[in-house]
Amino acid sequence: MPLNLPDKLPAIELLKEENIFVIDNSRATQQDIRPLRIVILNLMPLKITTETDLVRLLSNTPLQVEISFMKIKSHTSKNTPIEHMKTFYTDFDKMRDDKYDGMIITGAPVEQMDFEEVNYWNEITEIFDWARTHVTSTLYICWAAQAGLYHHYGVPKYALGKKMFGIFKHRTLLPLHPIFRGFDDEFYVPHSRHTEVRKEDILKVPELTLLSESDDSGVYMVVARGGREFFVTGHSEYSPLTLDTEYRRDVSKGLPIEVPRNYYVDDDPDKGPLVRWRGHANLLFSNWLNYFVYQETPYNIEDIR
Repeated sequence: MPLNLPDKLPAIELLKEENIFVIDNSRATQQDIRPLRIVILNLMPLKITTETDLVRLLSNTPLQVEISFMKIKSHTSKNTPIEHMKTFYTDFDKMRDDKYDGMIITGAPVEQMDFEEVNYWNEITEIFDWARTHVTSTLYICWAAQAGLYHHYGVPKYALGKKMFGIFKHRTLLPLHPIFRGFDDEFYVPHSRHTEVRKEDILKVPELTLLSESDDSGVYMVVARGGREFFVTGHSEYSPLTLDTEYRRDVSKGLPIEVPRNYYVDDDPDKGPLVRWRGHANLLFSNWLNYFVYQETPYNIEDIR
């Protein structure tokens, strides 16, 4: 089945070039199907890039998915045209009475600040709480994962001595968990962050289950509430060139940045990236949609509690 996206969303044309089947709202209304309703709270600065990355992964399933984009009122994006935000994004206040089968909350470029110092902290924690009664399953990514673990379970974050930057090998701790259906014993994930949560703090909280970790990059995936909350510290959704763009941006600004680890062929930026995380990324999102959204959500969406 295709993705049902807002009319004229830039991601539609970009993904059609990759032979990914998407339809806009006008065509979707002619199909007598109850699609899964997924809302994305996109806190990343380059919103069109993140939209495209997430939509690409959500398309890899036989389920029809209707995508909506949420924004917060207490922060204005500086890197995305205001016309794009007005056309495709809706304030949380206007969505608070709606219910959704699934929700994705992205990372944000505020990780080196204390949580309470973030100017939209009060609003986003209200959204975290709202999701518990209005969404069947919520997927928290990178900073949002750290923020959700802190807000809901008191798990602290810690500053790293240097940026965790590159592609790292991970392993499953509960290989029979449905989120890992089809996974290899080891898999790779991109990371790009200055902070971390630690295993010992996760294990102190009975409501949390550590699902995956890496010897190099630490905690990767945590689940709570029987799959209604997933906290993922990496960026499985990244496109092949995202880390390259970040690296070259920082180099051009004269910022201290190391070559992303395990990313370029022979660790040489001139040779381009060696992509080895897309299989895992597609499985992660399709398993989440299938086992923790589609198979758990009620047919009458208003029955979500």
